[in-house]
Amino acid sequence: MRKVLRFLSMSLAVIVLAAALGTLVPRPLWPAASAGEGTRHILVLKNPIHTDIAIPVDDAVRQRFHFLVEAGIPADSPEVRYIIFGWGGRAFYLETPTWSELKAGPVMKALTLDASVMHVDVAGAIAEPHPDVAGFDIDGKRFAALLDFIQASFQQGPNGPIHVQNAAYSKFDGFFEAKGHFNALVGCNTWTAAALRTAGLRTGWWNPLPVSLGWSMRLYN
Repeated sequence: MRKVLRFLSMSLAVIVLAAALGTLVPRPLWPAASAGEGTRHILVLKNPIHTDIAIPVDDAVRQRFHFLVEAGIPADSPEVRYIIFGWGGRAFYLETPTWSELKAGPVMKALTLDASVMHVDVAGAIAEPHPDVAGFDIDGKRFAALLDFIQASFQQGPNGPIHVQNAAYSKFDGFFEAKGHFNALVGCNTWTAAALRTAGLRTGWWNPLPVSLGWSMRLYN
């Protein structure tokens, strides 16, 4: 029993150290070359365990993600100001629309290995400042790179991104099959961090939780 407790204590210490270093060591280590004027304002939205990226909508963005409308997501509505993208574990995302519906099976898959999905939602104006919202200004070139990263995260079928039928939290959102696999080390927040780095922003080296990603973003941007 003593050996088991010692092993658990050491494992916890390693995880805490890795999380601390992952937050404090920037990625990339050195700032990128100066960008152009930050004309596009993106948002990072968070809750206690998950982050999303909110993309401001214009005609070009609507055209690029036209398949959302075909899937029943009203991205073409004039009231829509942002399209919100998130990547995550398939079982947890689809089977846990609310915390009251949390089940052991999806949690175990999230901690071990699961397929992934993209969750897409739309929103009107999003208030800033807000504790759960962080805004960043990027130039047009980096905005395009971010859109490329997001679009490349969708798994493609013969007719484009694969819509997960009969899976949504409301009439304004939906799910699509995604590339990659989800686990405790490579999760939704590391996807968000990778997307933000594509947009020329610096994150921590490893940000498994929203709080660590938020700290890194404040430190290095």
